[in-house]
Amino acid sequence: MHTALAAPVQYQMVLGEHRQPLNALLGQALRLDYEGAIFCIHCARKTSKSFSQGYCYPCFKRLAQCDSCIVSPEKCHYHLGTCREPEWGEQHCMIDHIVYLANTSGVKVGITRHSQVPTRWMDQGATQAQPIFRVSSRFQSGLVETLFKAHVADKTSWQTMLKGAGEPVDLEARRAELTAACADDIARLQAEHGLQAITVLAGEPAVTIDYPVLEYPVKVKSFNLDKTPLVEGTLLGIKGQYLMFDTGVINLRKYGGYQVALSQL
Repeated sequence: MHTALAAPVQYQMVLGEHRQPLNALLGQALRLDYEGAIFCIHCARKTSKSFSQGYCYPCFKRLAQCDSCIVSPEKCHYHLGTCREPEWGEQHCMIDHIVYLANTSGVKVGITRHSQVPTRWMDQGATQAQPIFRVSSRFQSGLVETLFKAHVADKTSWQTMLKGAGEPVDLEARRAELTAACADDIARLQAEHGLQAITVLAGEPAVTIDYPVLEYPVKVKSFNLDKTPLVEGTLLGIKGQYLMFDTGVINLRKYGGYQVALSQL
């Protein structure tokens, strides 16, 4: 889904070349049909199975954006000369990244390219987010994130995230607390990589994000299009990359490349 920061977040469902606005469909009965075909989101090849949220197997094995270091940036191997696509790495990884705190299912640390702020936060369903470091590469962002993971979560519990808006958190206080706890290790990284490579962002304002939700589910039941190709229900909310129906929830990001039809009942 395509997102735009507003109050609340504005959502569009990408269906081929068409973008369907979703906020206006809240409270309406909808039908989502998986039509049985999957096309790679990179090469458009028809595939029987999707890998890494939308790729065919050859692209999954070949593309740098599908390598394990995308999930674990501290394992970046660009400097070893073994990057799958060095030019892609230069454009997407060897650029400024932001290390941030977010309130999703609780406070977590995360990283994203500077150009993906605030999109990344909305995709994760964060109700609050605050930049805490600006670093010169994805690898360095992974090193900083690893330090913070010893003190705070780096994953979102999606079930908890979908059960409510969550309690507000003083992210600035958490930033100060975590930065102090990691001060010696941060200084070590700055000595190794340079002060300009790892910059502390003190006092950056937190962003508050509101989502279009009429009602949160009490129990979270997830749809699987591979097992249940037809999803029907009243749309009660949208948060992160999830559609929340009165009959269950579905993570649309998981089904990149699936040929799907959306209709009103």
